[in-house]
Amino acid sequence: MFKSGFVTIVGRPNVGKSTLMNYLMGEKLSIVSNKPQTTRNNIQTILTTKEYQIVFVDTPGIHKPKHKLGEYMVNSAKDSMKDVDLVLFLTNPDDEIGRGDKFILESLKNSKAPVFLVLNKVDESTQDRVAKSLMDLSNEFNFKEIIPISALKGKNVDTLLELMVNELPEGPMYYPEDMITDVQERFVVSEIVREKALRCLRDEVPHGIAVDVIQMKQSENGTYHIEVDLICEKDSHKGIIIGKNGQSLKRIGETARYELERFLHTKVNIKIWVKVRKEWRDNQNLLKELGYKKVK
Repeated sequence: MFKSGFVTIVGRPNVGKSTLMNYLMGEKLSIVSNKPQTTRNNIQTILTTKEYQIVFVDTPGIHKPKHKLGEYMVNSAKDSMKDVDLVLFLTNPDDEIGRGDKFILESLKNSKAPVFLVLNKVDESTQDRVAKSLMDLSNEFNFKEIIPISALKGKNVDTLLELMVNELPEGPMYYPEDMITDVQERFVVSEIVREKALRCLRDEVPHGIAVDVIQMKQSENGTYHIEVDLICEKDSHKGIIIGKNGQSLKRIGETARYELERFLHTKVNIKIWVKVRKEWRDNQNLLKELGYKKVK
C-alpha cells in the first residue's frame, strides 16, 4: 500500500520551520537564517520513498504584518492550511504561550486536518520549561500527536516522520520520484543570494532587501553566468550592503557563489548589483514582479 499526502508546517517566525524541512529532505532547499521572517513564499518540497510520498509546504512565519509584503506572507501561510492532510504546528519552549502562538492556534481550530504539536529546540531549554510548554499547549488545543524535537540536531525527527507517515492516507505518487522541489532554479538562486545577504548585513537592513535574478545563462563549458539585482529601500542601506571598499558586497558574492556551485554542481560566475527601490515592500507592482503573486 502506497501512502501520500500534503503536510504543511506553520508557526511563528524563526521557530525552525525551514531547518526542520531541510533536515527531513536532506537537502538545503529553504533559506535558513537566525533572523526572523526569512521565508517569504510557500516552498513545496517532495520526499519520496518506495512506501510513501510526502509533499511538504514550508510557510512564512505568521506574524502581525506591517506592510504589503507582510500581508502576502501571512496570507500565504494561512492558505497553506487549506486542503492538506496534516498540519505541523511548530513552536519553541517558553514560560507561557505568547500572543503569536495563540493567534495561530485559533486559526488552526478551523482546520479539517489533524494537527501535530512539534516542540522544537528542546535541546536549548531546560526539562522543566519543556514539560511546562507541552502541558500549557496541550490545554490550549486538542493535538493529534505531541512530539518534542531538535530539528538542528535531528533529535526525535525520525519519530516525527514515522507518525506523519502513519497519518497519511493511501494515495498516488503526485510527483515523479526523482523530483524534490516544485520551485524553479531561479527562485532557489535568489533565495541563496538573499540568505547570504541576511547573514552578512546588519539587523536594520535585511527585511528591506529582495533579490531579482536578471540573467542566468549556462555557457558551453557548463559554467553558469548569473546577474542579480539586490534591492534595498534606502540609499543608506545601499552603502551598508556595498560596504567599505566594496568588502561587504564582495563577501556576499563569494559566499553565494560557493553555495550556488554546490546547488548547481558546476562553476558559477555571479555579479550583484545593488539597487534602491524606496518602500518596495508596499509597492504592489514591484512585489508582483519579484514573485509575490498573491499580493492584492
